[in-house]
Amino acid sequence: MHKRNLLLPAFAPFLLLFVASVSLCRAEQFVLFDVTFTFTKEQADNSKPSPSHYYVRGPMMNAERPKDWTAPVDYRNGTAHVRLEVLEKPEGGEATTWSVCYIPNKGQNHGYGCFNTDVYKDAGVFEKDIPMTKFWQNGDIVWSEGIKEMHLVIKDNSGGKGHAHKRTDHGKFFPTKVRMTVVQVSAGAKYDPKLLPNPPADTEKK
Repeated sequence: MHKRNLLLPAFAPFLLLFVASVSLCRAEQFVLFDVTFTFTKEQADNSKPSPSHYYVRGPMMNAERPKDWTAPVDYRNGTAHVRLEVLEKPEGGEATTWSVCYIPNKGQNHGYGCFNTDVYKDAGVFEKDIPMTKFWQNGDIVWSEGIKEMHLVIKDNSGGKGHAHKRTDHGKFFPTKVRMTVVQVSAGAKYDPKLLPNPPADTEKK
């Protein structure tokens, strides 16, 4: 009986270390934003300062996102997990994608960087992991200064300037309704879908 009591204090530090390690692994990701919205041709034409942009700002961003994405947890060299749920899309199966752009508190050169969602033709759920060091202009962001807002840009499949509002057949793109969620995962960690908010945030009522 006495031996058991002596063993428990000796084992306890290792147990606490294990629990702390598990908790840390789970904590090394965060939801950057989770928005559900309808986007019409009129909204795309009149979005300011740039057409075809849906702006994720203020309370739509996670207020607890880190100010420094390089330390003490390294998100800059991790991955972004994007989940795009296309709830409504015009018929016709037109190839569509979204550019997801990080707007930093401090930039350099062009001052922002973007990755693209998968191309889709119909409603459904589309997910992918994007290395934070691989997407377009990721080096133009001073990651130690954090991210201010996000710009979501609806496009066709023709390349960087294929903004959907410019198409003469814009009825193939608008109106659309989507839910988009971006989860930032730290370097060396793996995306955990349990963190995904469910049910989705009803940002259309905000």
